[in-house]
Amino acid sequence: MVEIIAVTNQKGGVGKTTTAVNLAAQLAADKRRVMLVDLDPQGNATSSLGINKATLPATLYDVLVGKAELSAIVQATTNPNLFVLPSNPNLAEAEVQLVNMSGREQRLARILQQVDADILIIDCPPALGLLTINALTTATSVLIPVQSEYFALEGLGQLLNTIQLIRERLNPRLEILGVVLTMFNKRMVLSEQVQQEVQKHFGDKVFKTVIPRNVRLAEAPSFGKTIFEHDKWSKGARAYKHLAEEVSRRLG
Repeated sequence: MVEIIAVTNQKGGVGKTTTAVNLAAQLAADKRRVMLVDLDPQGNATSSLGINKATLPATLYDVLVGKAELSAIVQATTNPNLFVLPSNPNLAEAEVQLVNMSGREQRLARILQQVDADILIIDCPPALGLLTINALTTATSVLIPVQSEYFALEGLGQLLNTIQLIRERLNPRLEILGVVLTMFNKRMVLSEQVQQEVQKHFGDKVFKTVIPRNVRLAEAPSFGKTIFEHDKWSKGARAYKHLAEEVSRRLG
C-alpha cells in the first residue's frame, strides 16, 4: 500500500515545509520512490527544491480544477527518486473553485491515485480550509510539526478535532504518525518545557528526534536546496536523517 503522509499544522512558521521537503529527500535517498505534493499556495516546497514556481506552465492548481493532466505537471529533482507536484499562488483560487464541485473533499484523493510512488508527502497550507481537508481525506497518516516556543499547542486541539471528524466521515484509515518538535534549542528552558508539555499530551506519538534551530537549515531553501545538498554535516541534516529513520520504522 502507498503511504501518504500529510504534514500539517494550521499555525504558520513551525517548520512544516522544511520538514516535508527534507523528510521527502531523505526517504528518497533511502531508495524509496517519493512524491512531494506542494499543497500550500505559497509554493515554498516547490522553490525549496530549486524549481522556479513563477515560470511553470501548469501546477497542482490546474490539475485540481481540471485544466491539466497530472502527468503534465510532475517535476523531477536532483534525486532520481524524488519528484514534485508543484504549486504557486494560483492554488489559492482552488479553495474557492472547489466549493462548487461535487466530491470536493475527495478531489485530491482521486488525482493522486494516478501517482506511481512508494510514499507521498503532502505539504499542507497553514490553515484548516478545503485544501487541508483534501489532504487529510487522502492521507494514511498525519505528521504534525510543533515549534518549541510559546503557544506551541495553541490550535492543536482544533486540528485534532478535525482529524477525528475526517476519520469518522471521510477517511477511517487516517492515523497520527507522530509529532515532531522543531526549532528546538536545548540551551533554553522554554524548549524543554514545551517538550514536556507535548509529551504529556501526545505520549509515544512524539518522535524522539527533535529538529534543532539551525542556521544552515534556515538558509537552505534560499539556495533551492535540501539541507542534505546544502550542508550534509550540519545538525539540521543529521536531525532529519534520524527523523526519516523513525518515520520508516513507524511505517514498517
